[in-house]
Amino acid sequence: MSSVIANAKRLVVKVGSGLVTNQGEGLDHAALSRWAEQIAELRHMGREVVLVSSGAIAAGMQRLGWKRRPHALHDLQAAAAVGQMGLIQVYESCFRTHDLVTSQVLLTHEDLADRKRYLNARSTLRTLLALGVIPIINENDTVAIDEIRFGDNDTLAALVTNLVEADALVILTDQAGLYDRDPRKDKTAKLVAEAKAGDSALETMAGGVGSPIALGGMLTKVLAAKRAARGGAHTVIVSGREDNVLTRLAGGEKLGTLLVAERATLAARKQWLADHLQVRGSLLLDAGAVKALMVHGKSLLPIGVHEVSGEFGRGEAVSCLDEARREIARGLVNYSSAETRRILRTPSGEIEAKLGYVDEPELIHRDNLVLL
Repeated sequence: MSSVIANAKRLVVKVGSGLVTNQGEGLDHAALSRWAEQIAELRHMGREVVLVSSGAIAAGMQRLGWKRRPHALHDLQAAAAVGQMGLIQVYESCFRTHDLVTSQVLLTHEDLADRKRYLNARSTLRTLLALGVIPIINENDTVAIDEIRFGDNDTLAALVTNLVEADALVILTDQAGLYDRDPRKDKTAKLVAEAKAGDSALETMAGGVGSPIALGGMLTKVLAAKRAARGGAHTVIVSGREDNVLTRLAGGEKLGTLLVAERATLAARKQWLADHLQVRGSLLLDAGAVKALMVHGKSLLPIGVHEVSGEFGRGEAVSCLDEARREIARGLVNYSSAETRRILRTPSGEIEAKLGYVDEPELIHRDNLVLL
């Protein structure tokens, strides 16, 4: 099953604190350079890569001369504010040597829980990837509070994996992968080469938190794989200390632990759309739009809509009705009901003229639409 990673076109790579900070002794510039080199090689292979990197708080601790991770939230926020600068500066420098442009994206749980902000983040990341930019993502620890913090970047990486509809999540850690028992305590522990993501037995194997610098442990990685699998993404948990680990995985080599998602990415998303959304309104389509959706698998454009019912916001679910007012599809709209009424029967190229801005050329993108 190594081919599931080798065939992945879009990957999210998560790098833990211990791999970028020499276990808390400041940023490891050589390590960050190696990640940049490998990601550059993935780009040359035609892969799209999003990097989720820990290390801001640990880097800030080093700059501030703190030996132990603080518990007070305001101290953590201060360390993140100091460390984020250094972390991104080093990444920017490393990627520049490979003629790659980077971007910094800081997220909180609230950004992804709110549907409008979720779609804004998704659109921004999709645009960055289309431009060939490497997004470097971290939790926005500077403004996070207890109620909205992800708690660890493994969870953040899984959420981002689903956000950008990635094919695979690679979690780089200081262990070779997931073992059936704690290898630090039991020398007979065996590496789990492959398993089904979401298998409850994996959580028992995973144990607790390890590093005094990292907040997450193997358990958070197993749970992250479970979350990513809901969106159809496979996960590899593997040692970041393996030489050229990313390019070797992309080449089909079996390394670490592969946790396989049972359902393909698009199928999983379509199932979620079909089963878990309450519609907030409806769009009455003309015959051409119905054919574009039902026969050709196209996105819904505003020019194909001639009536809007209900009140809905951007990112909410609506029904798509044929001319007999039968529901043929449902999906997530890119524009509110008020905006949709202003642009219905309008070619996509004229959206900006009508609204003064354009978020997306489609009213509903085909990836956010399921036929019924």
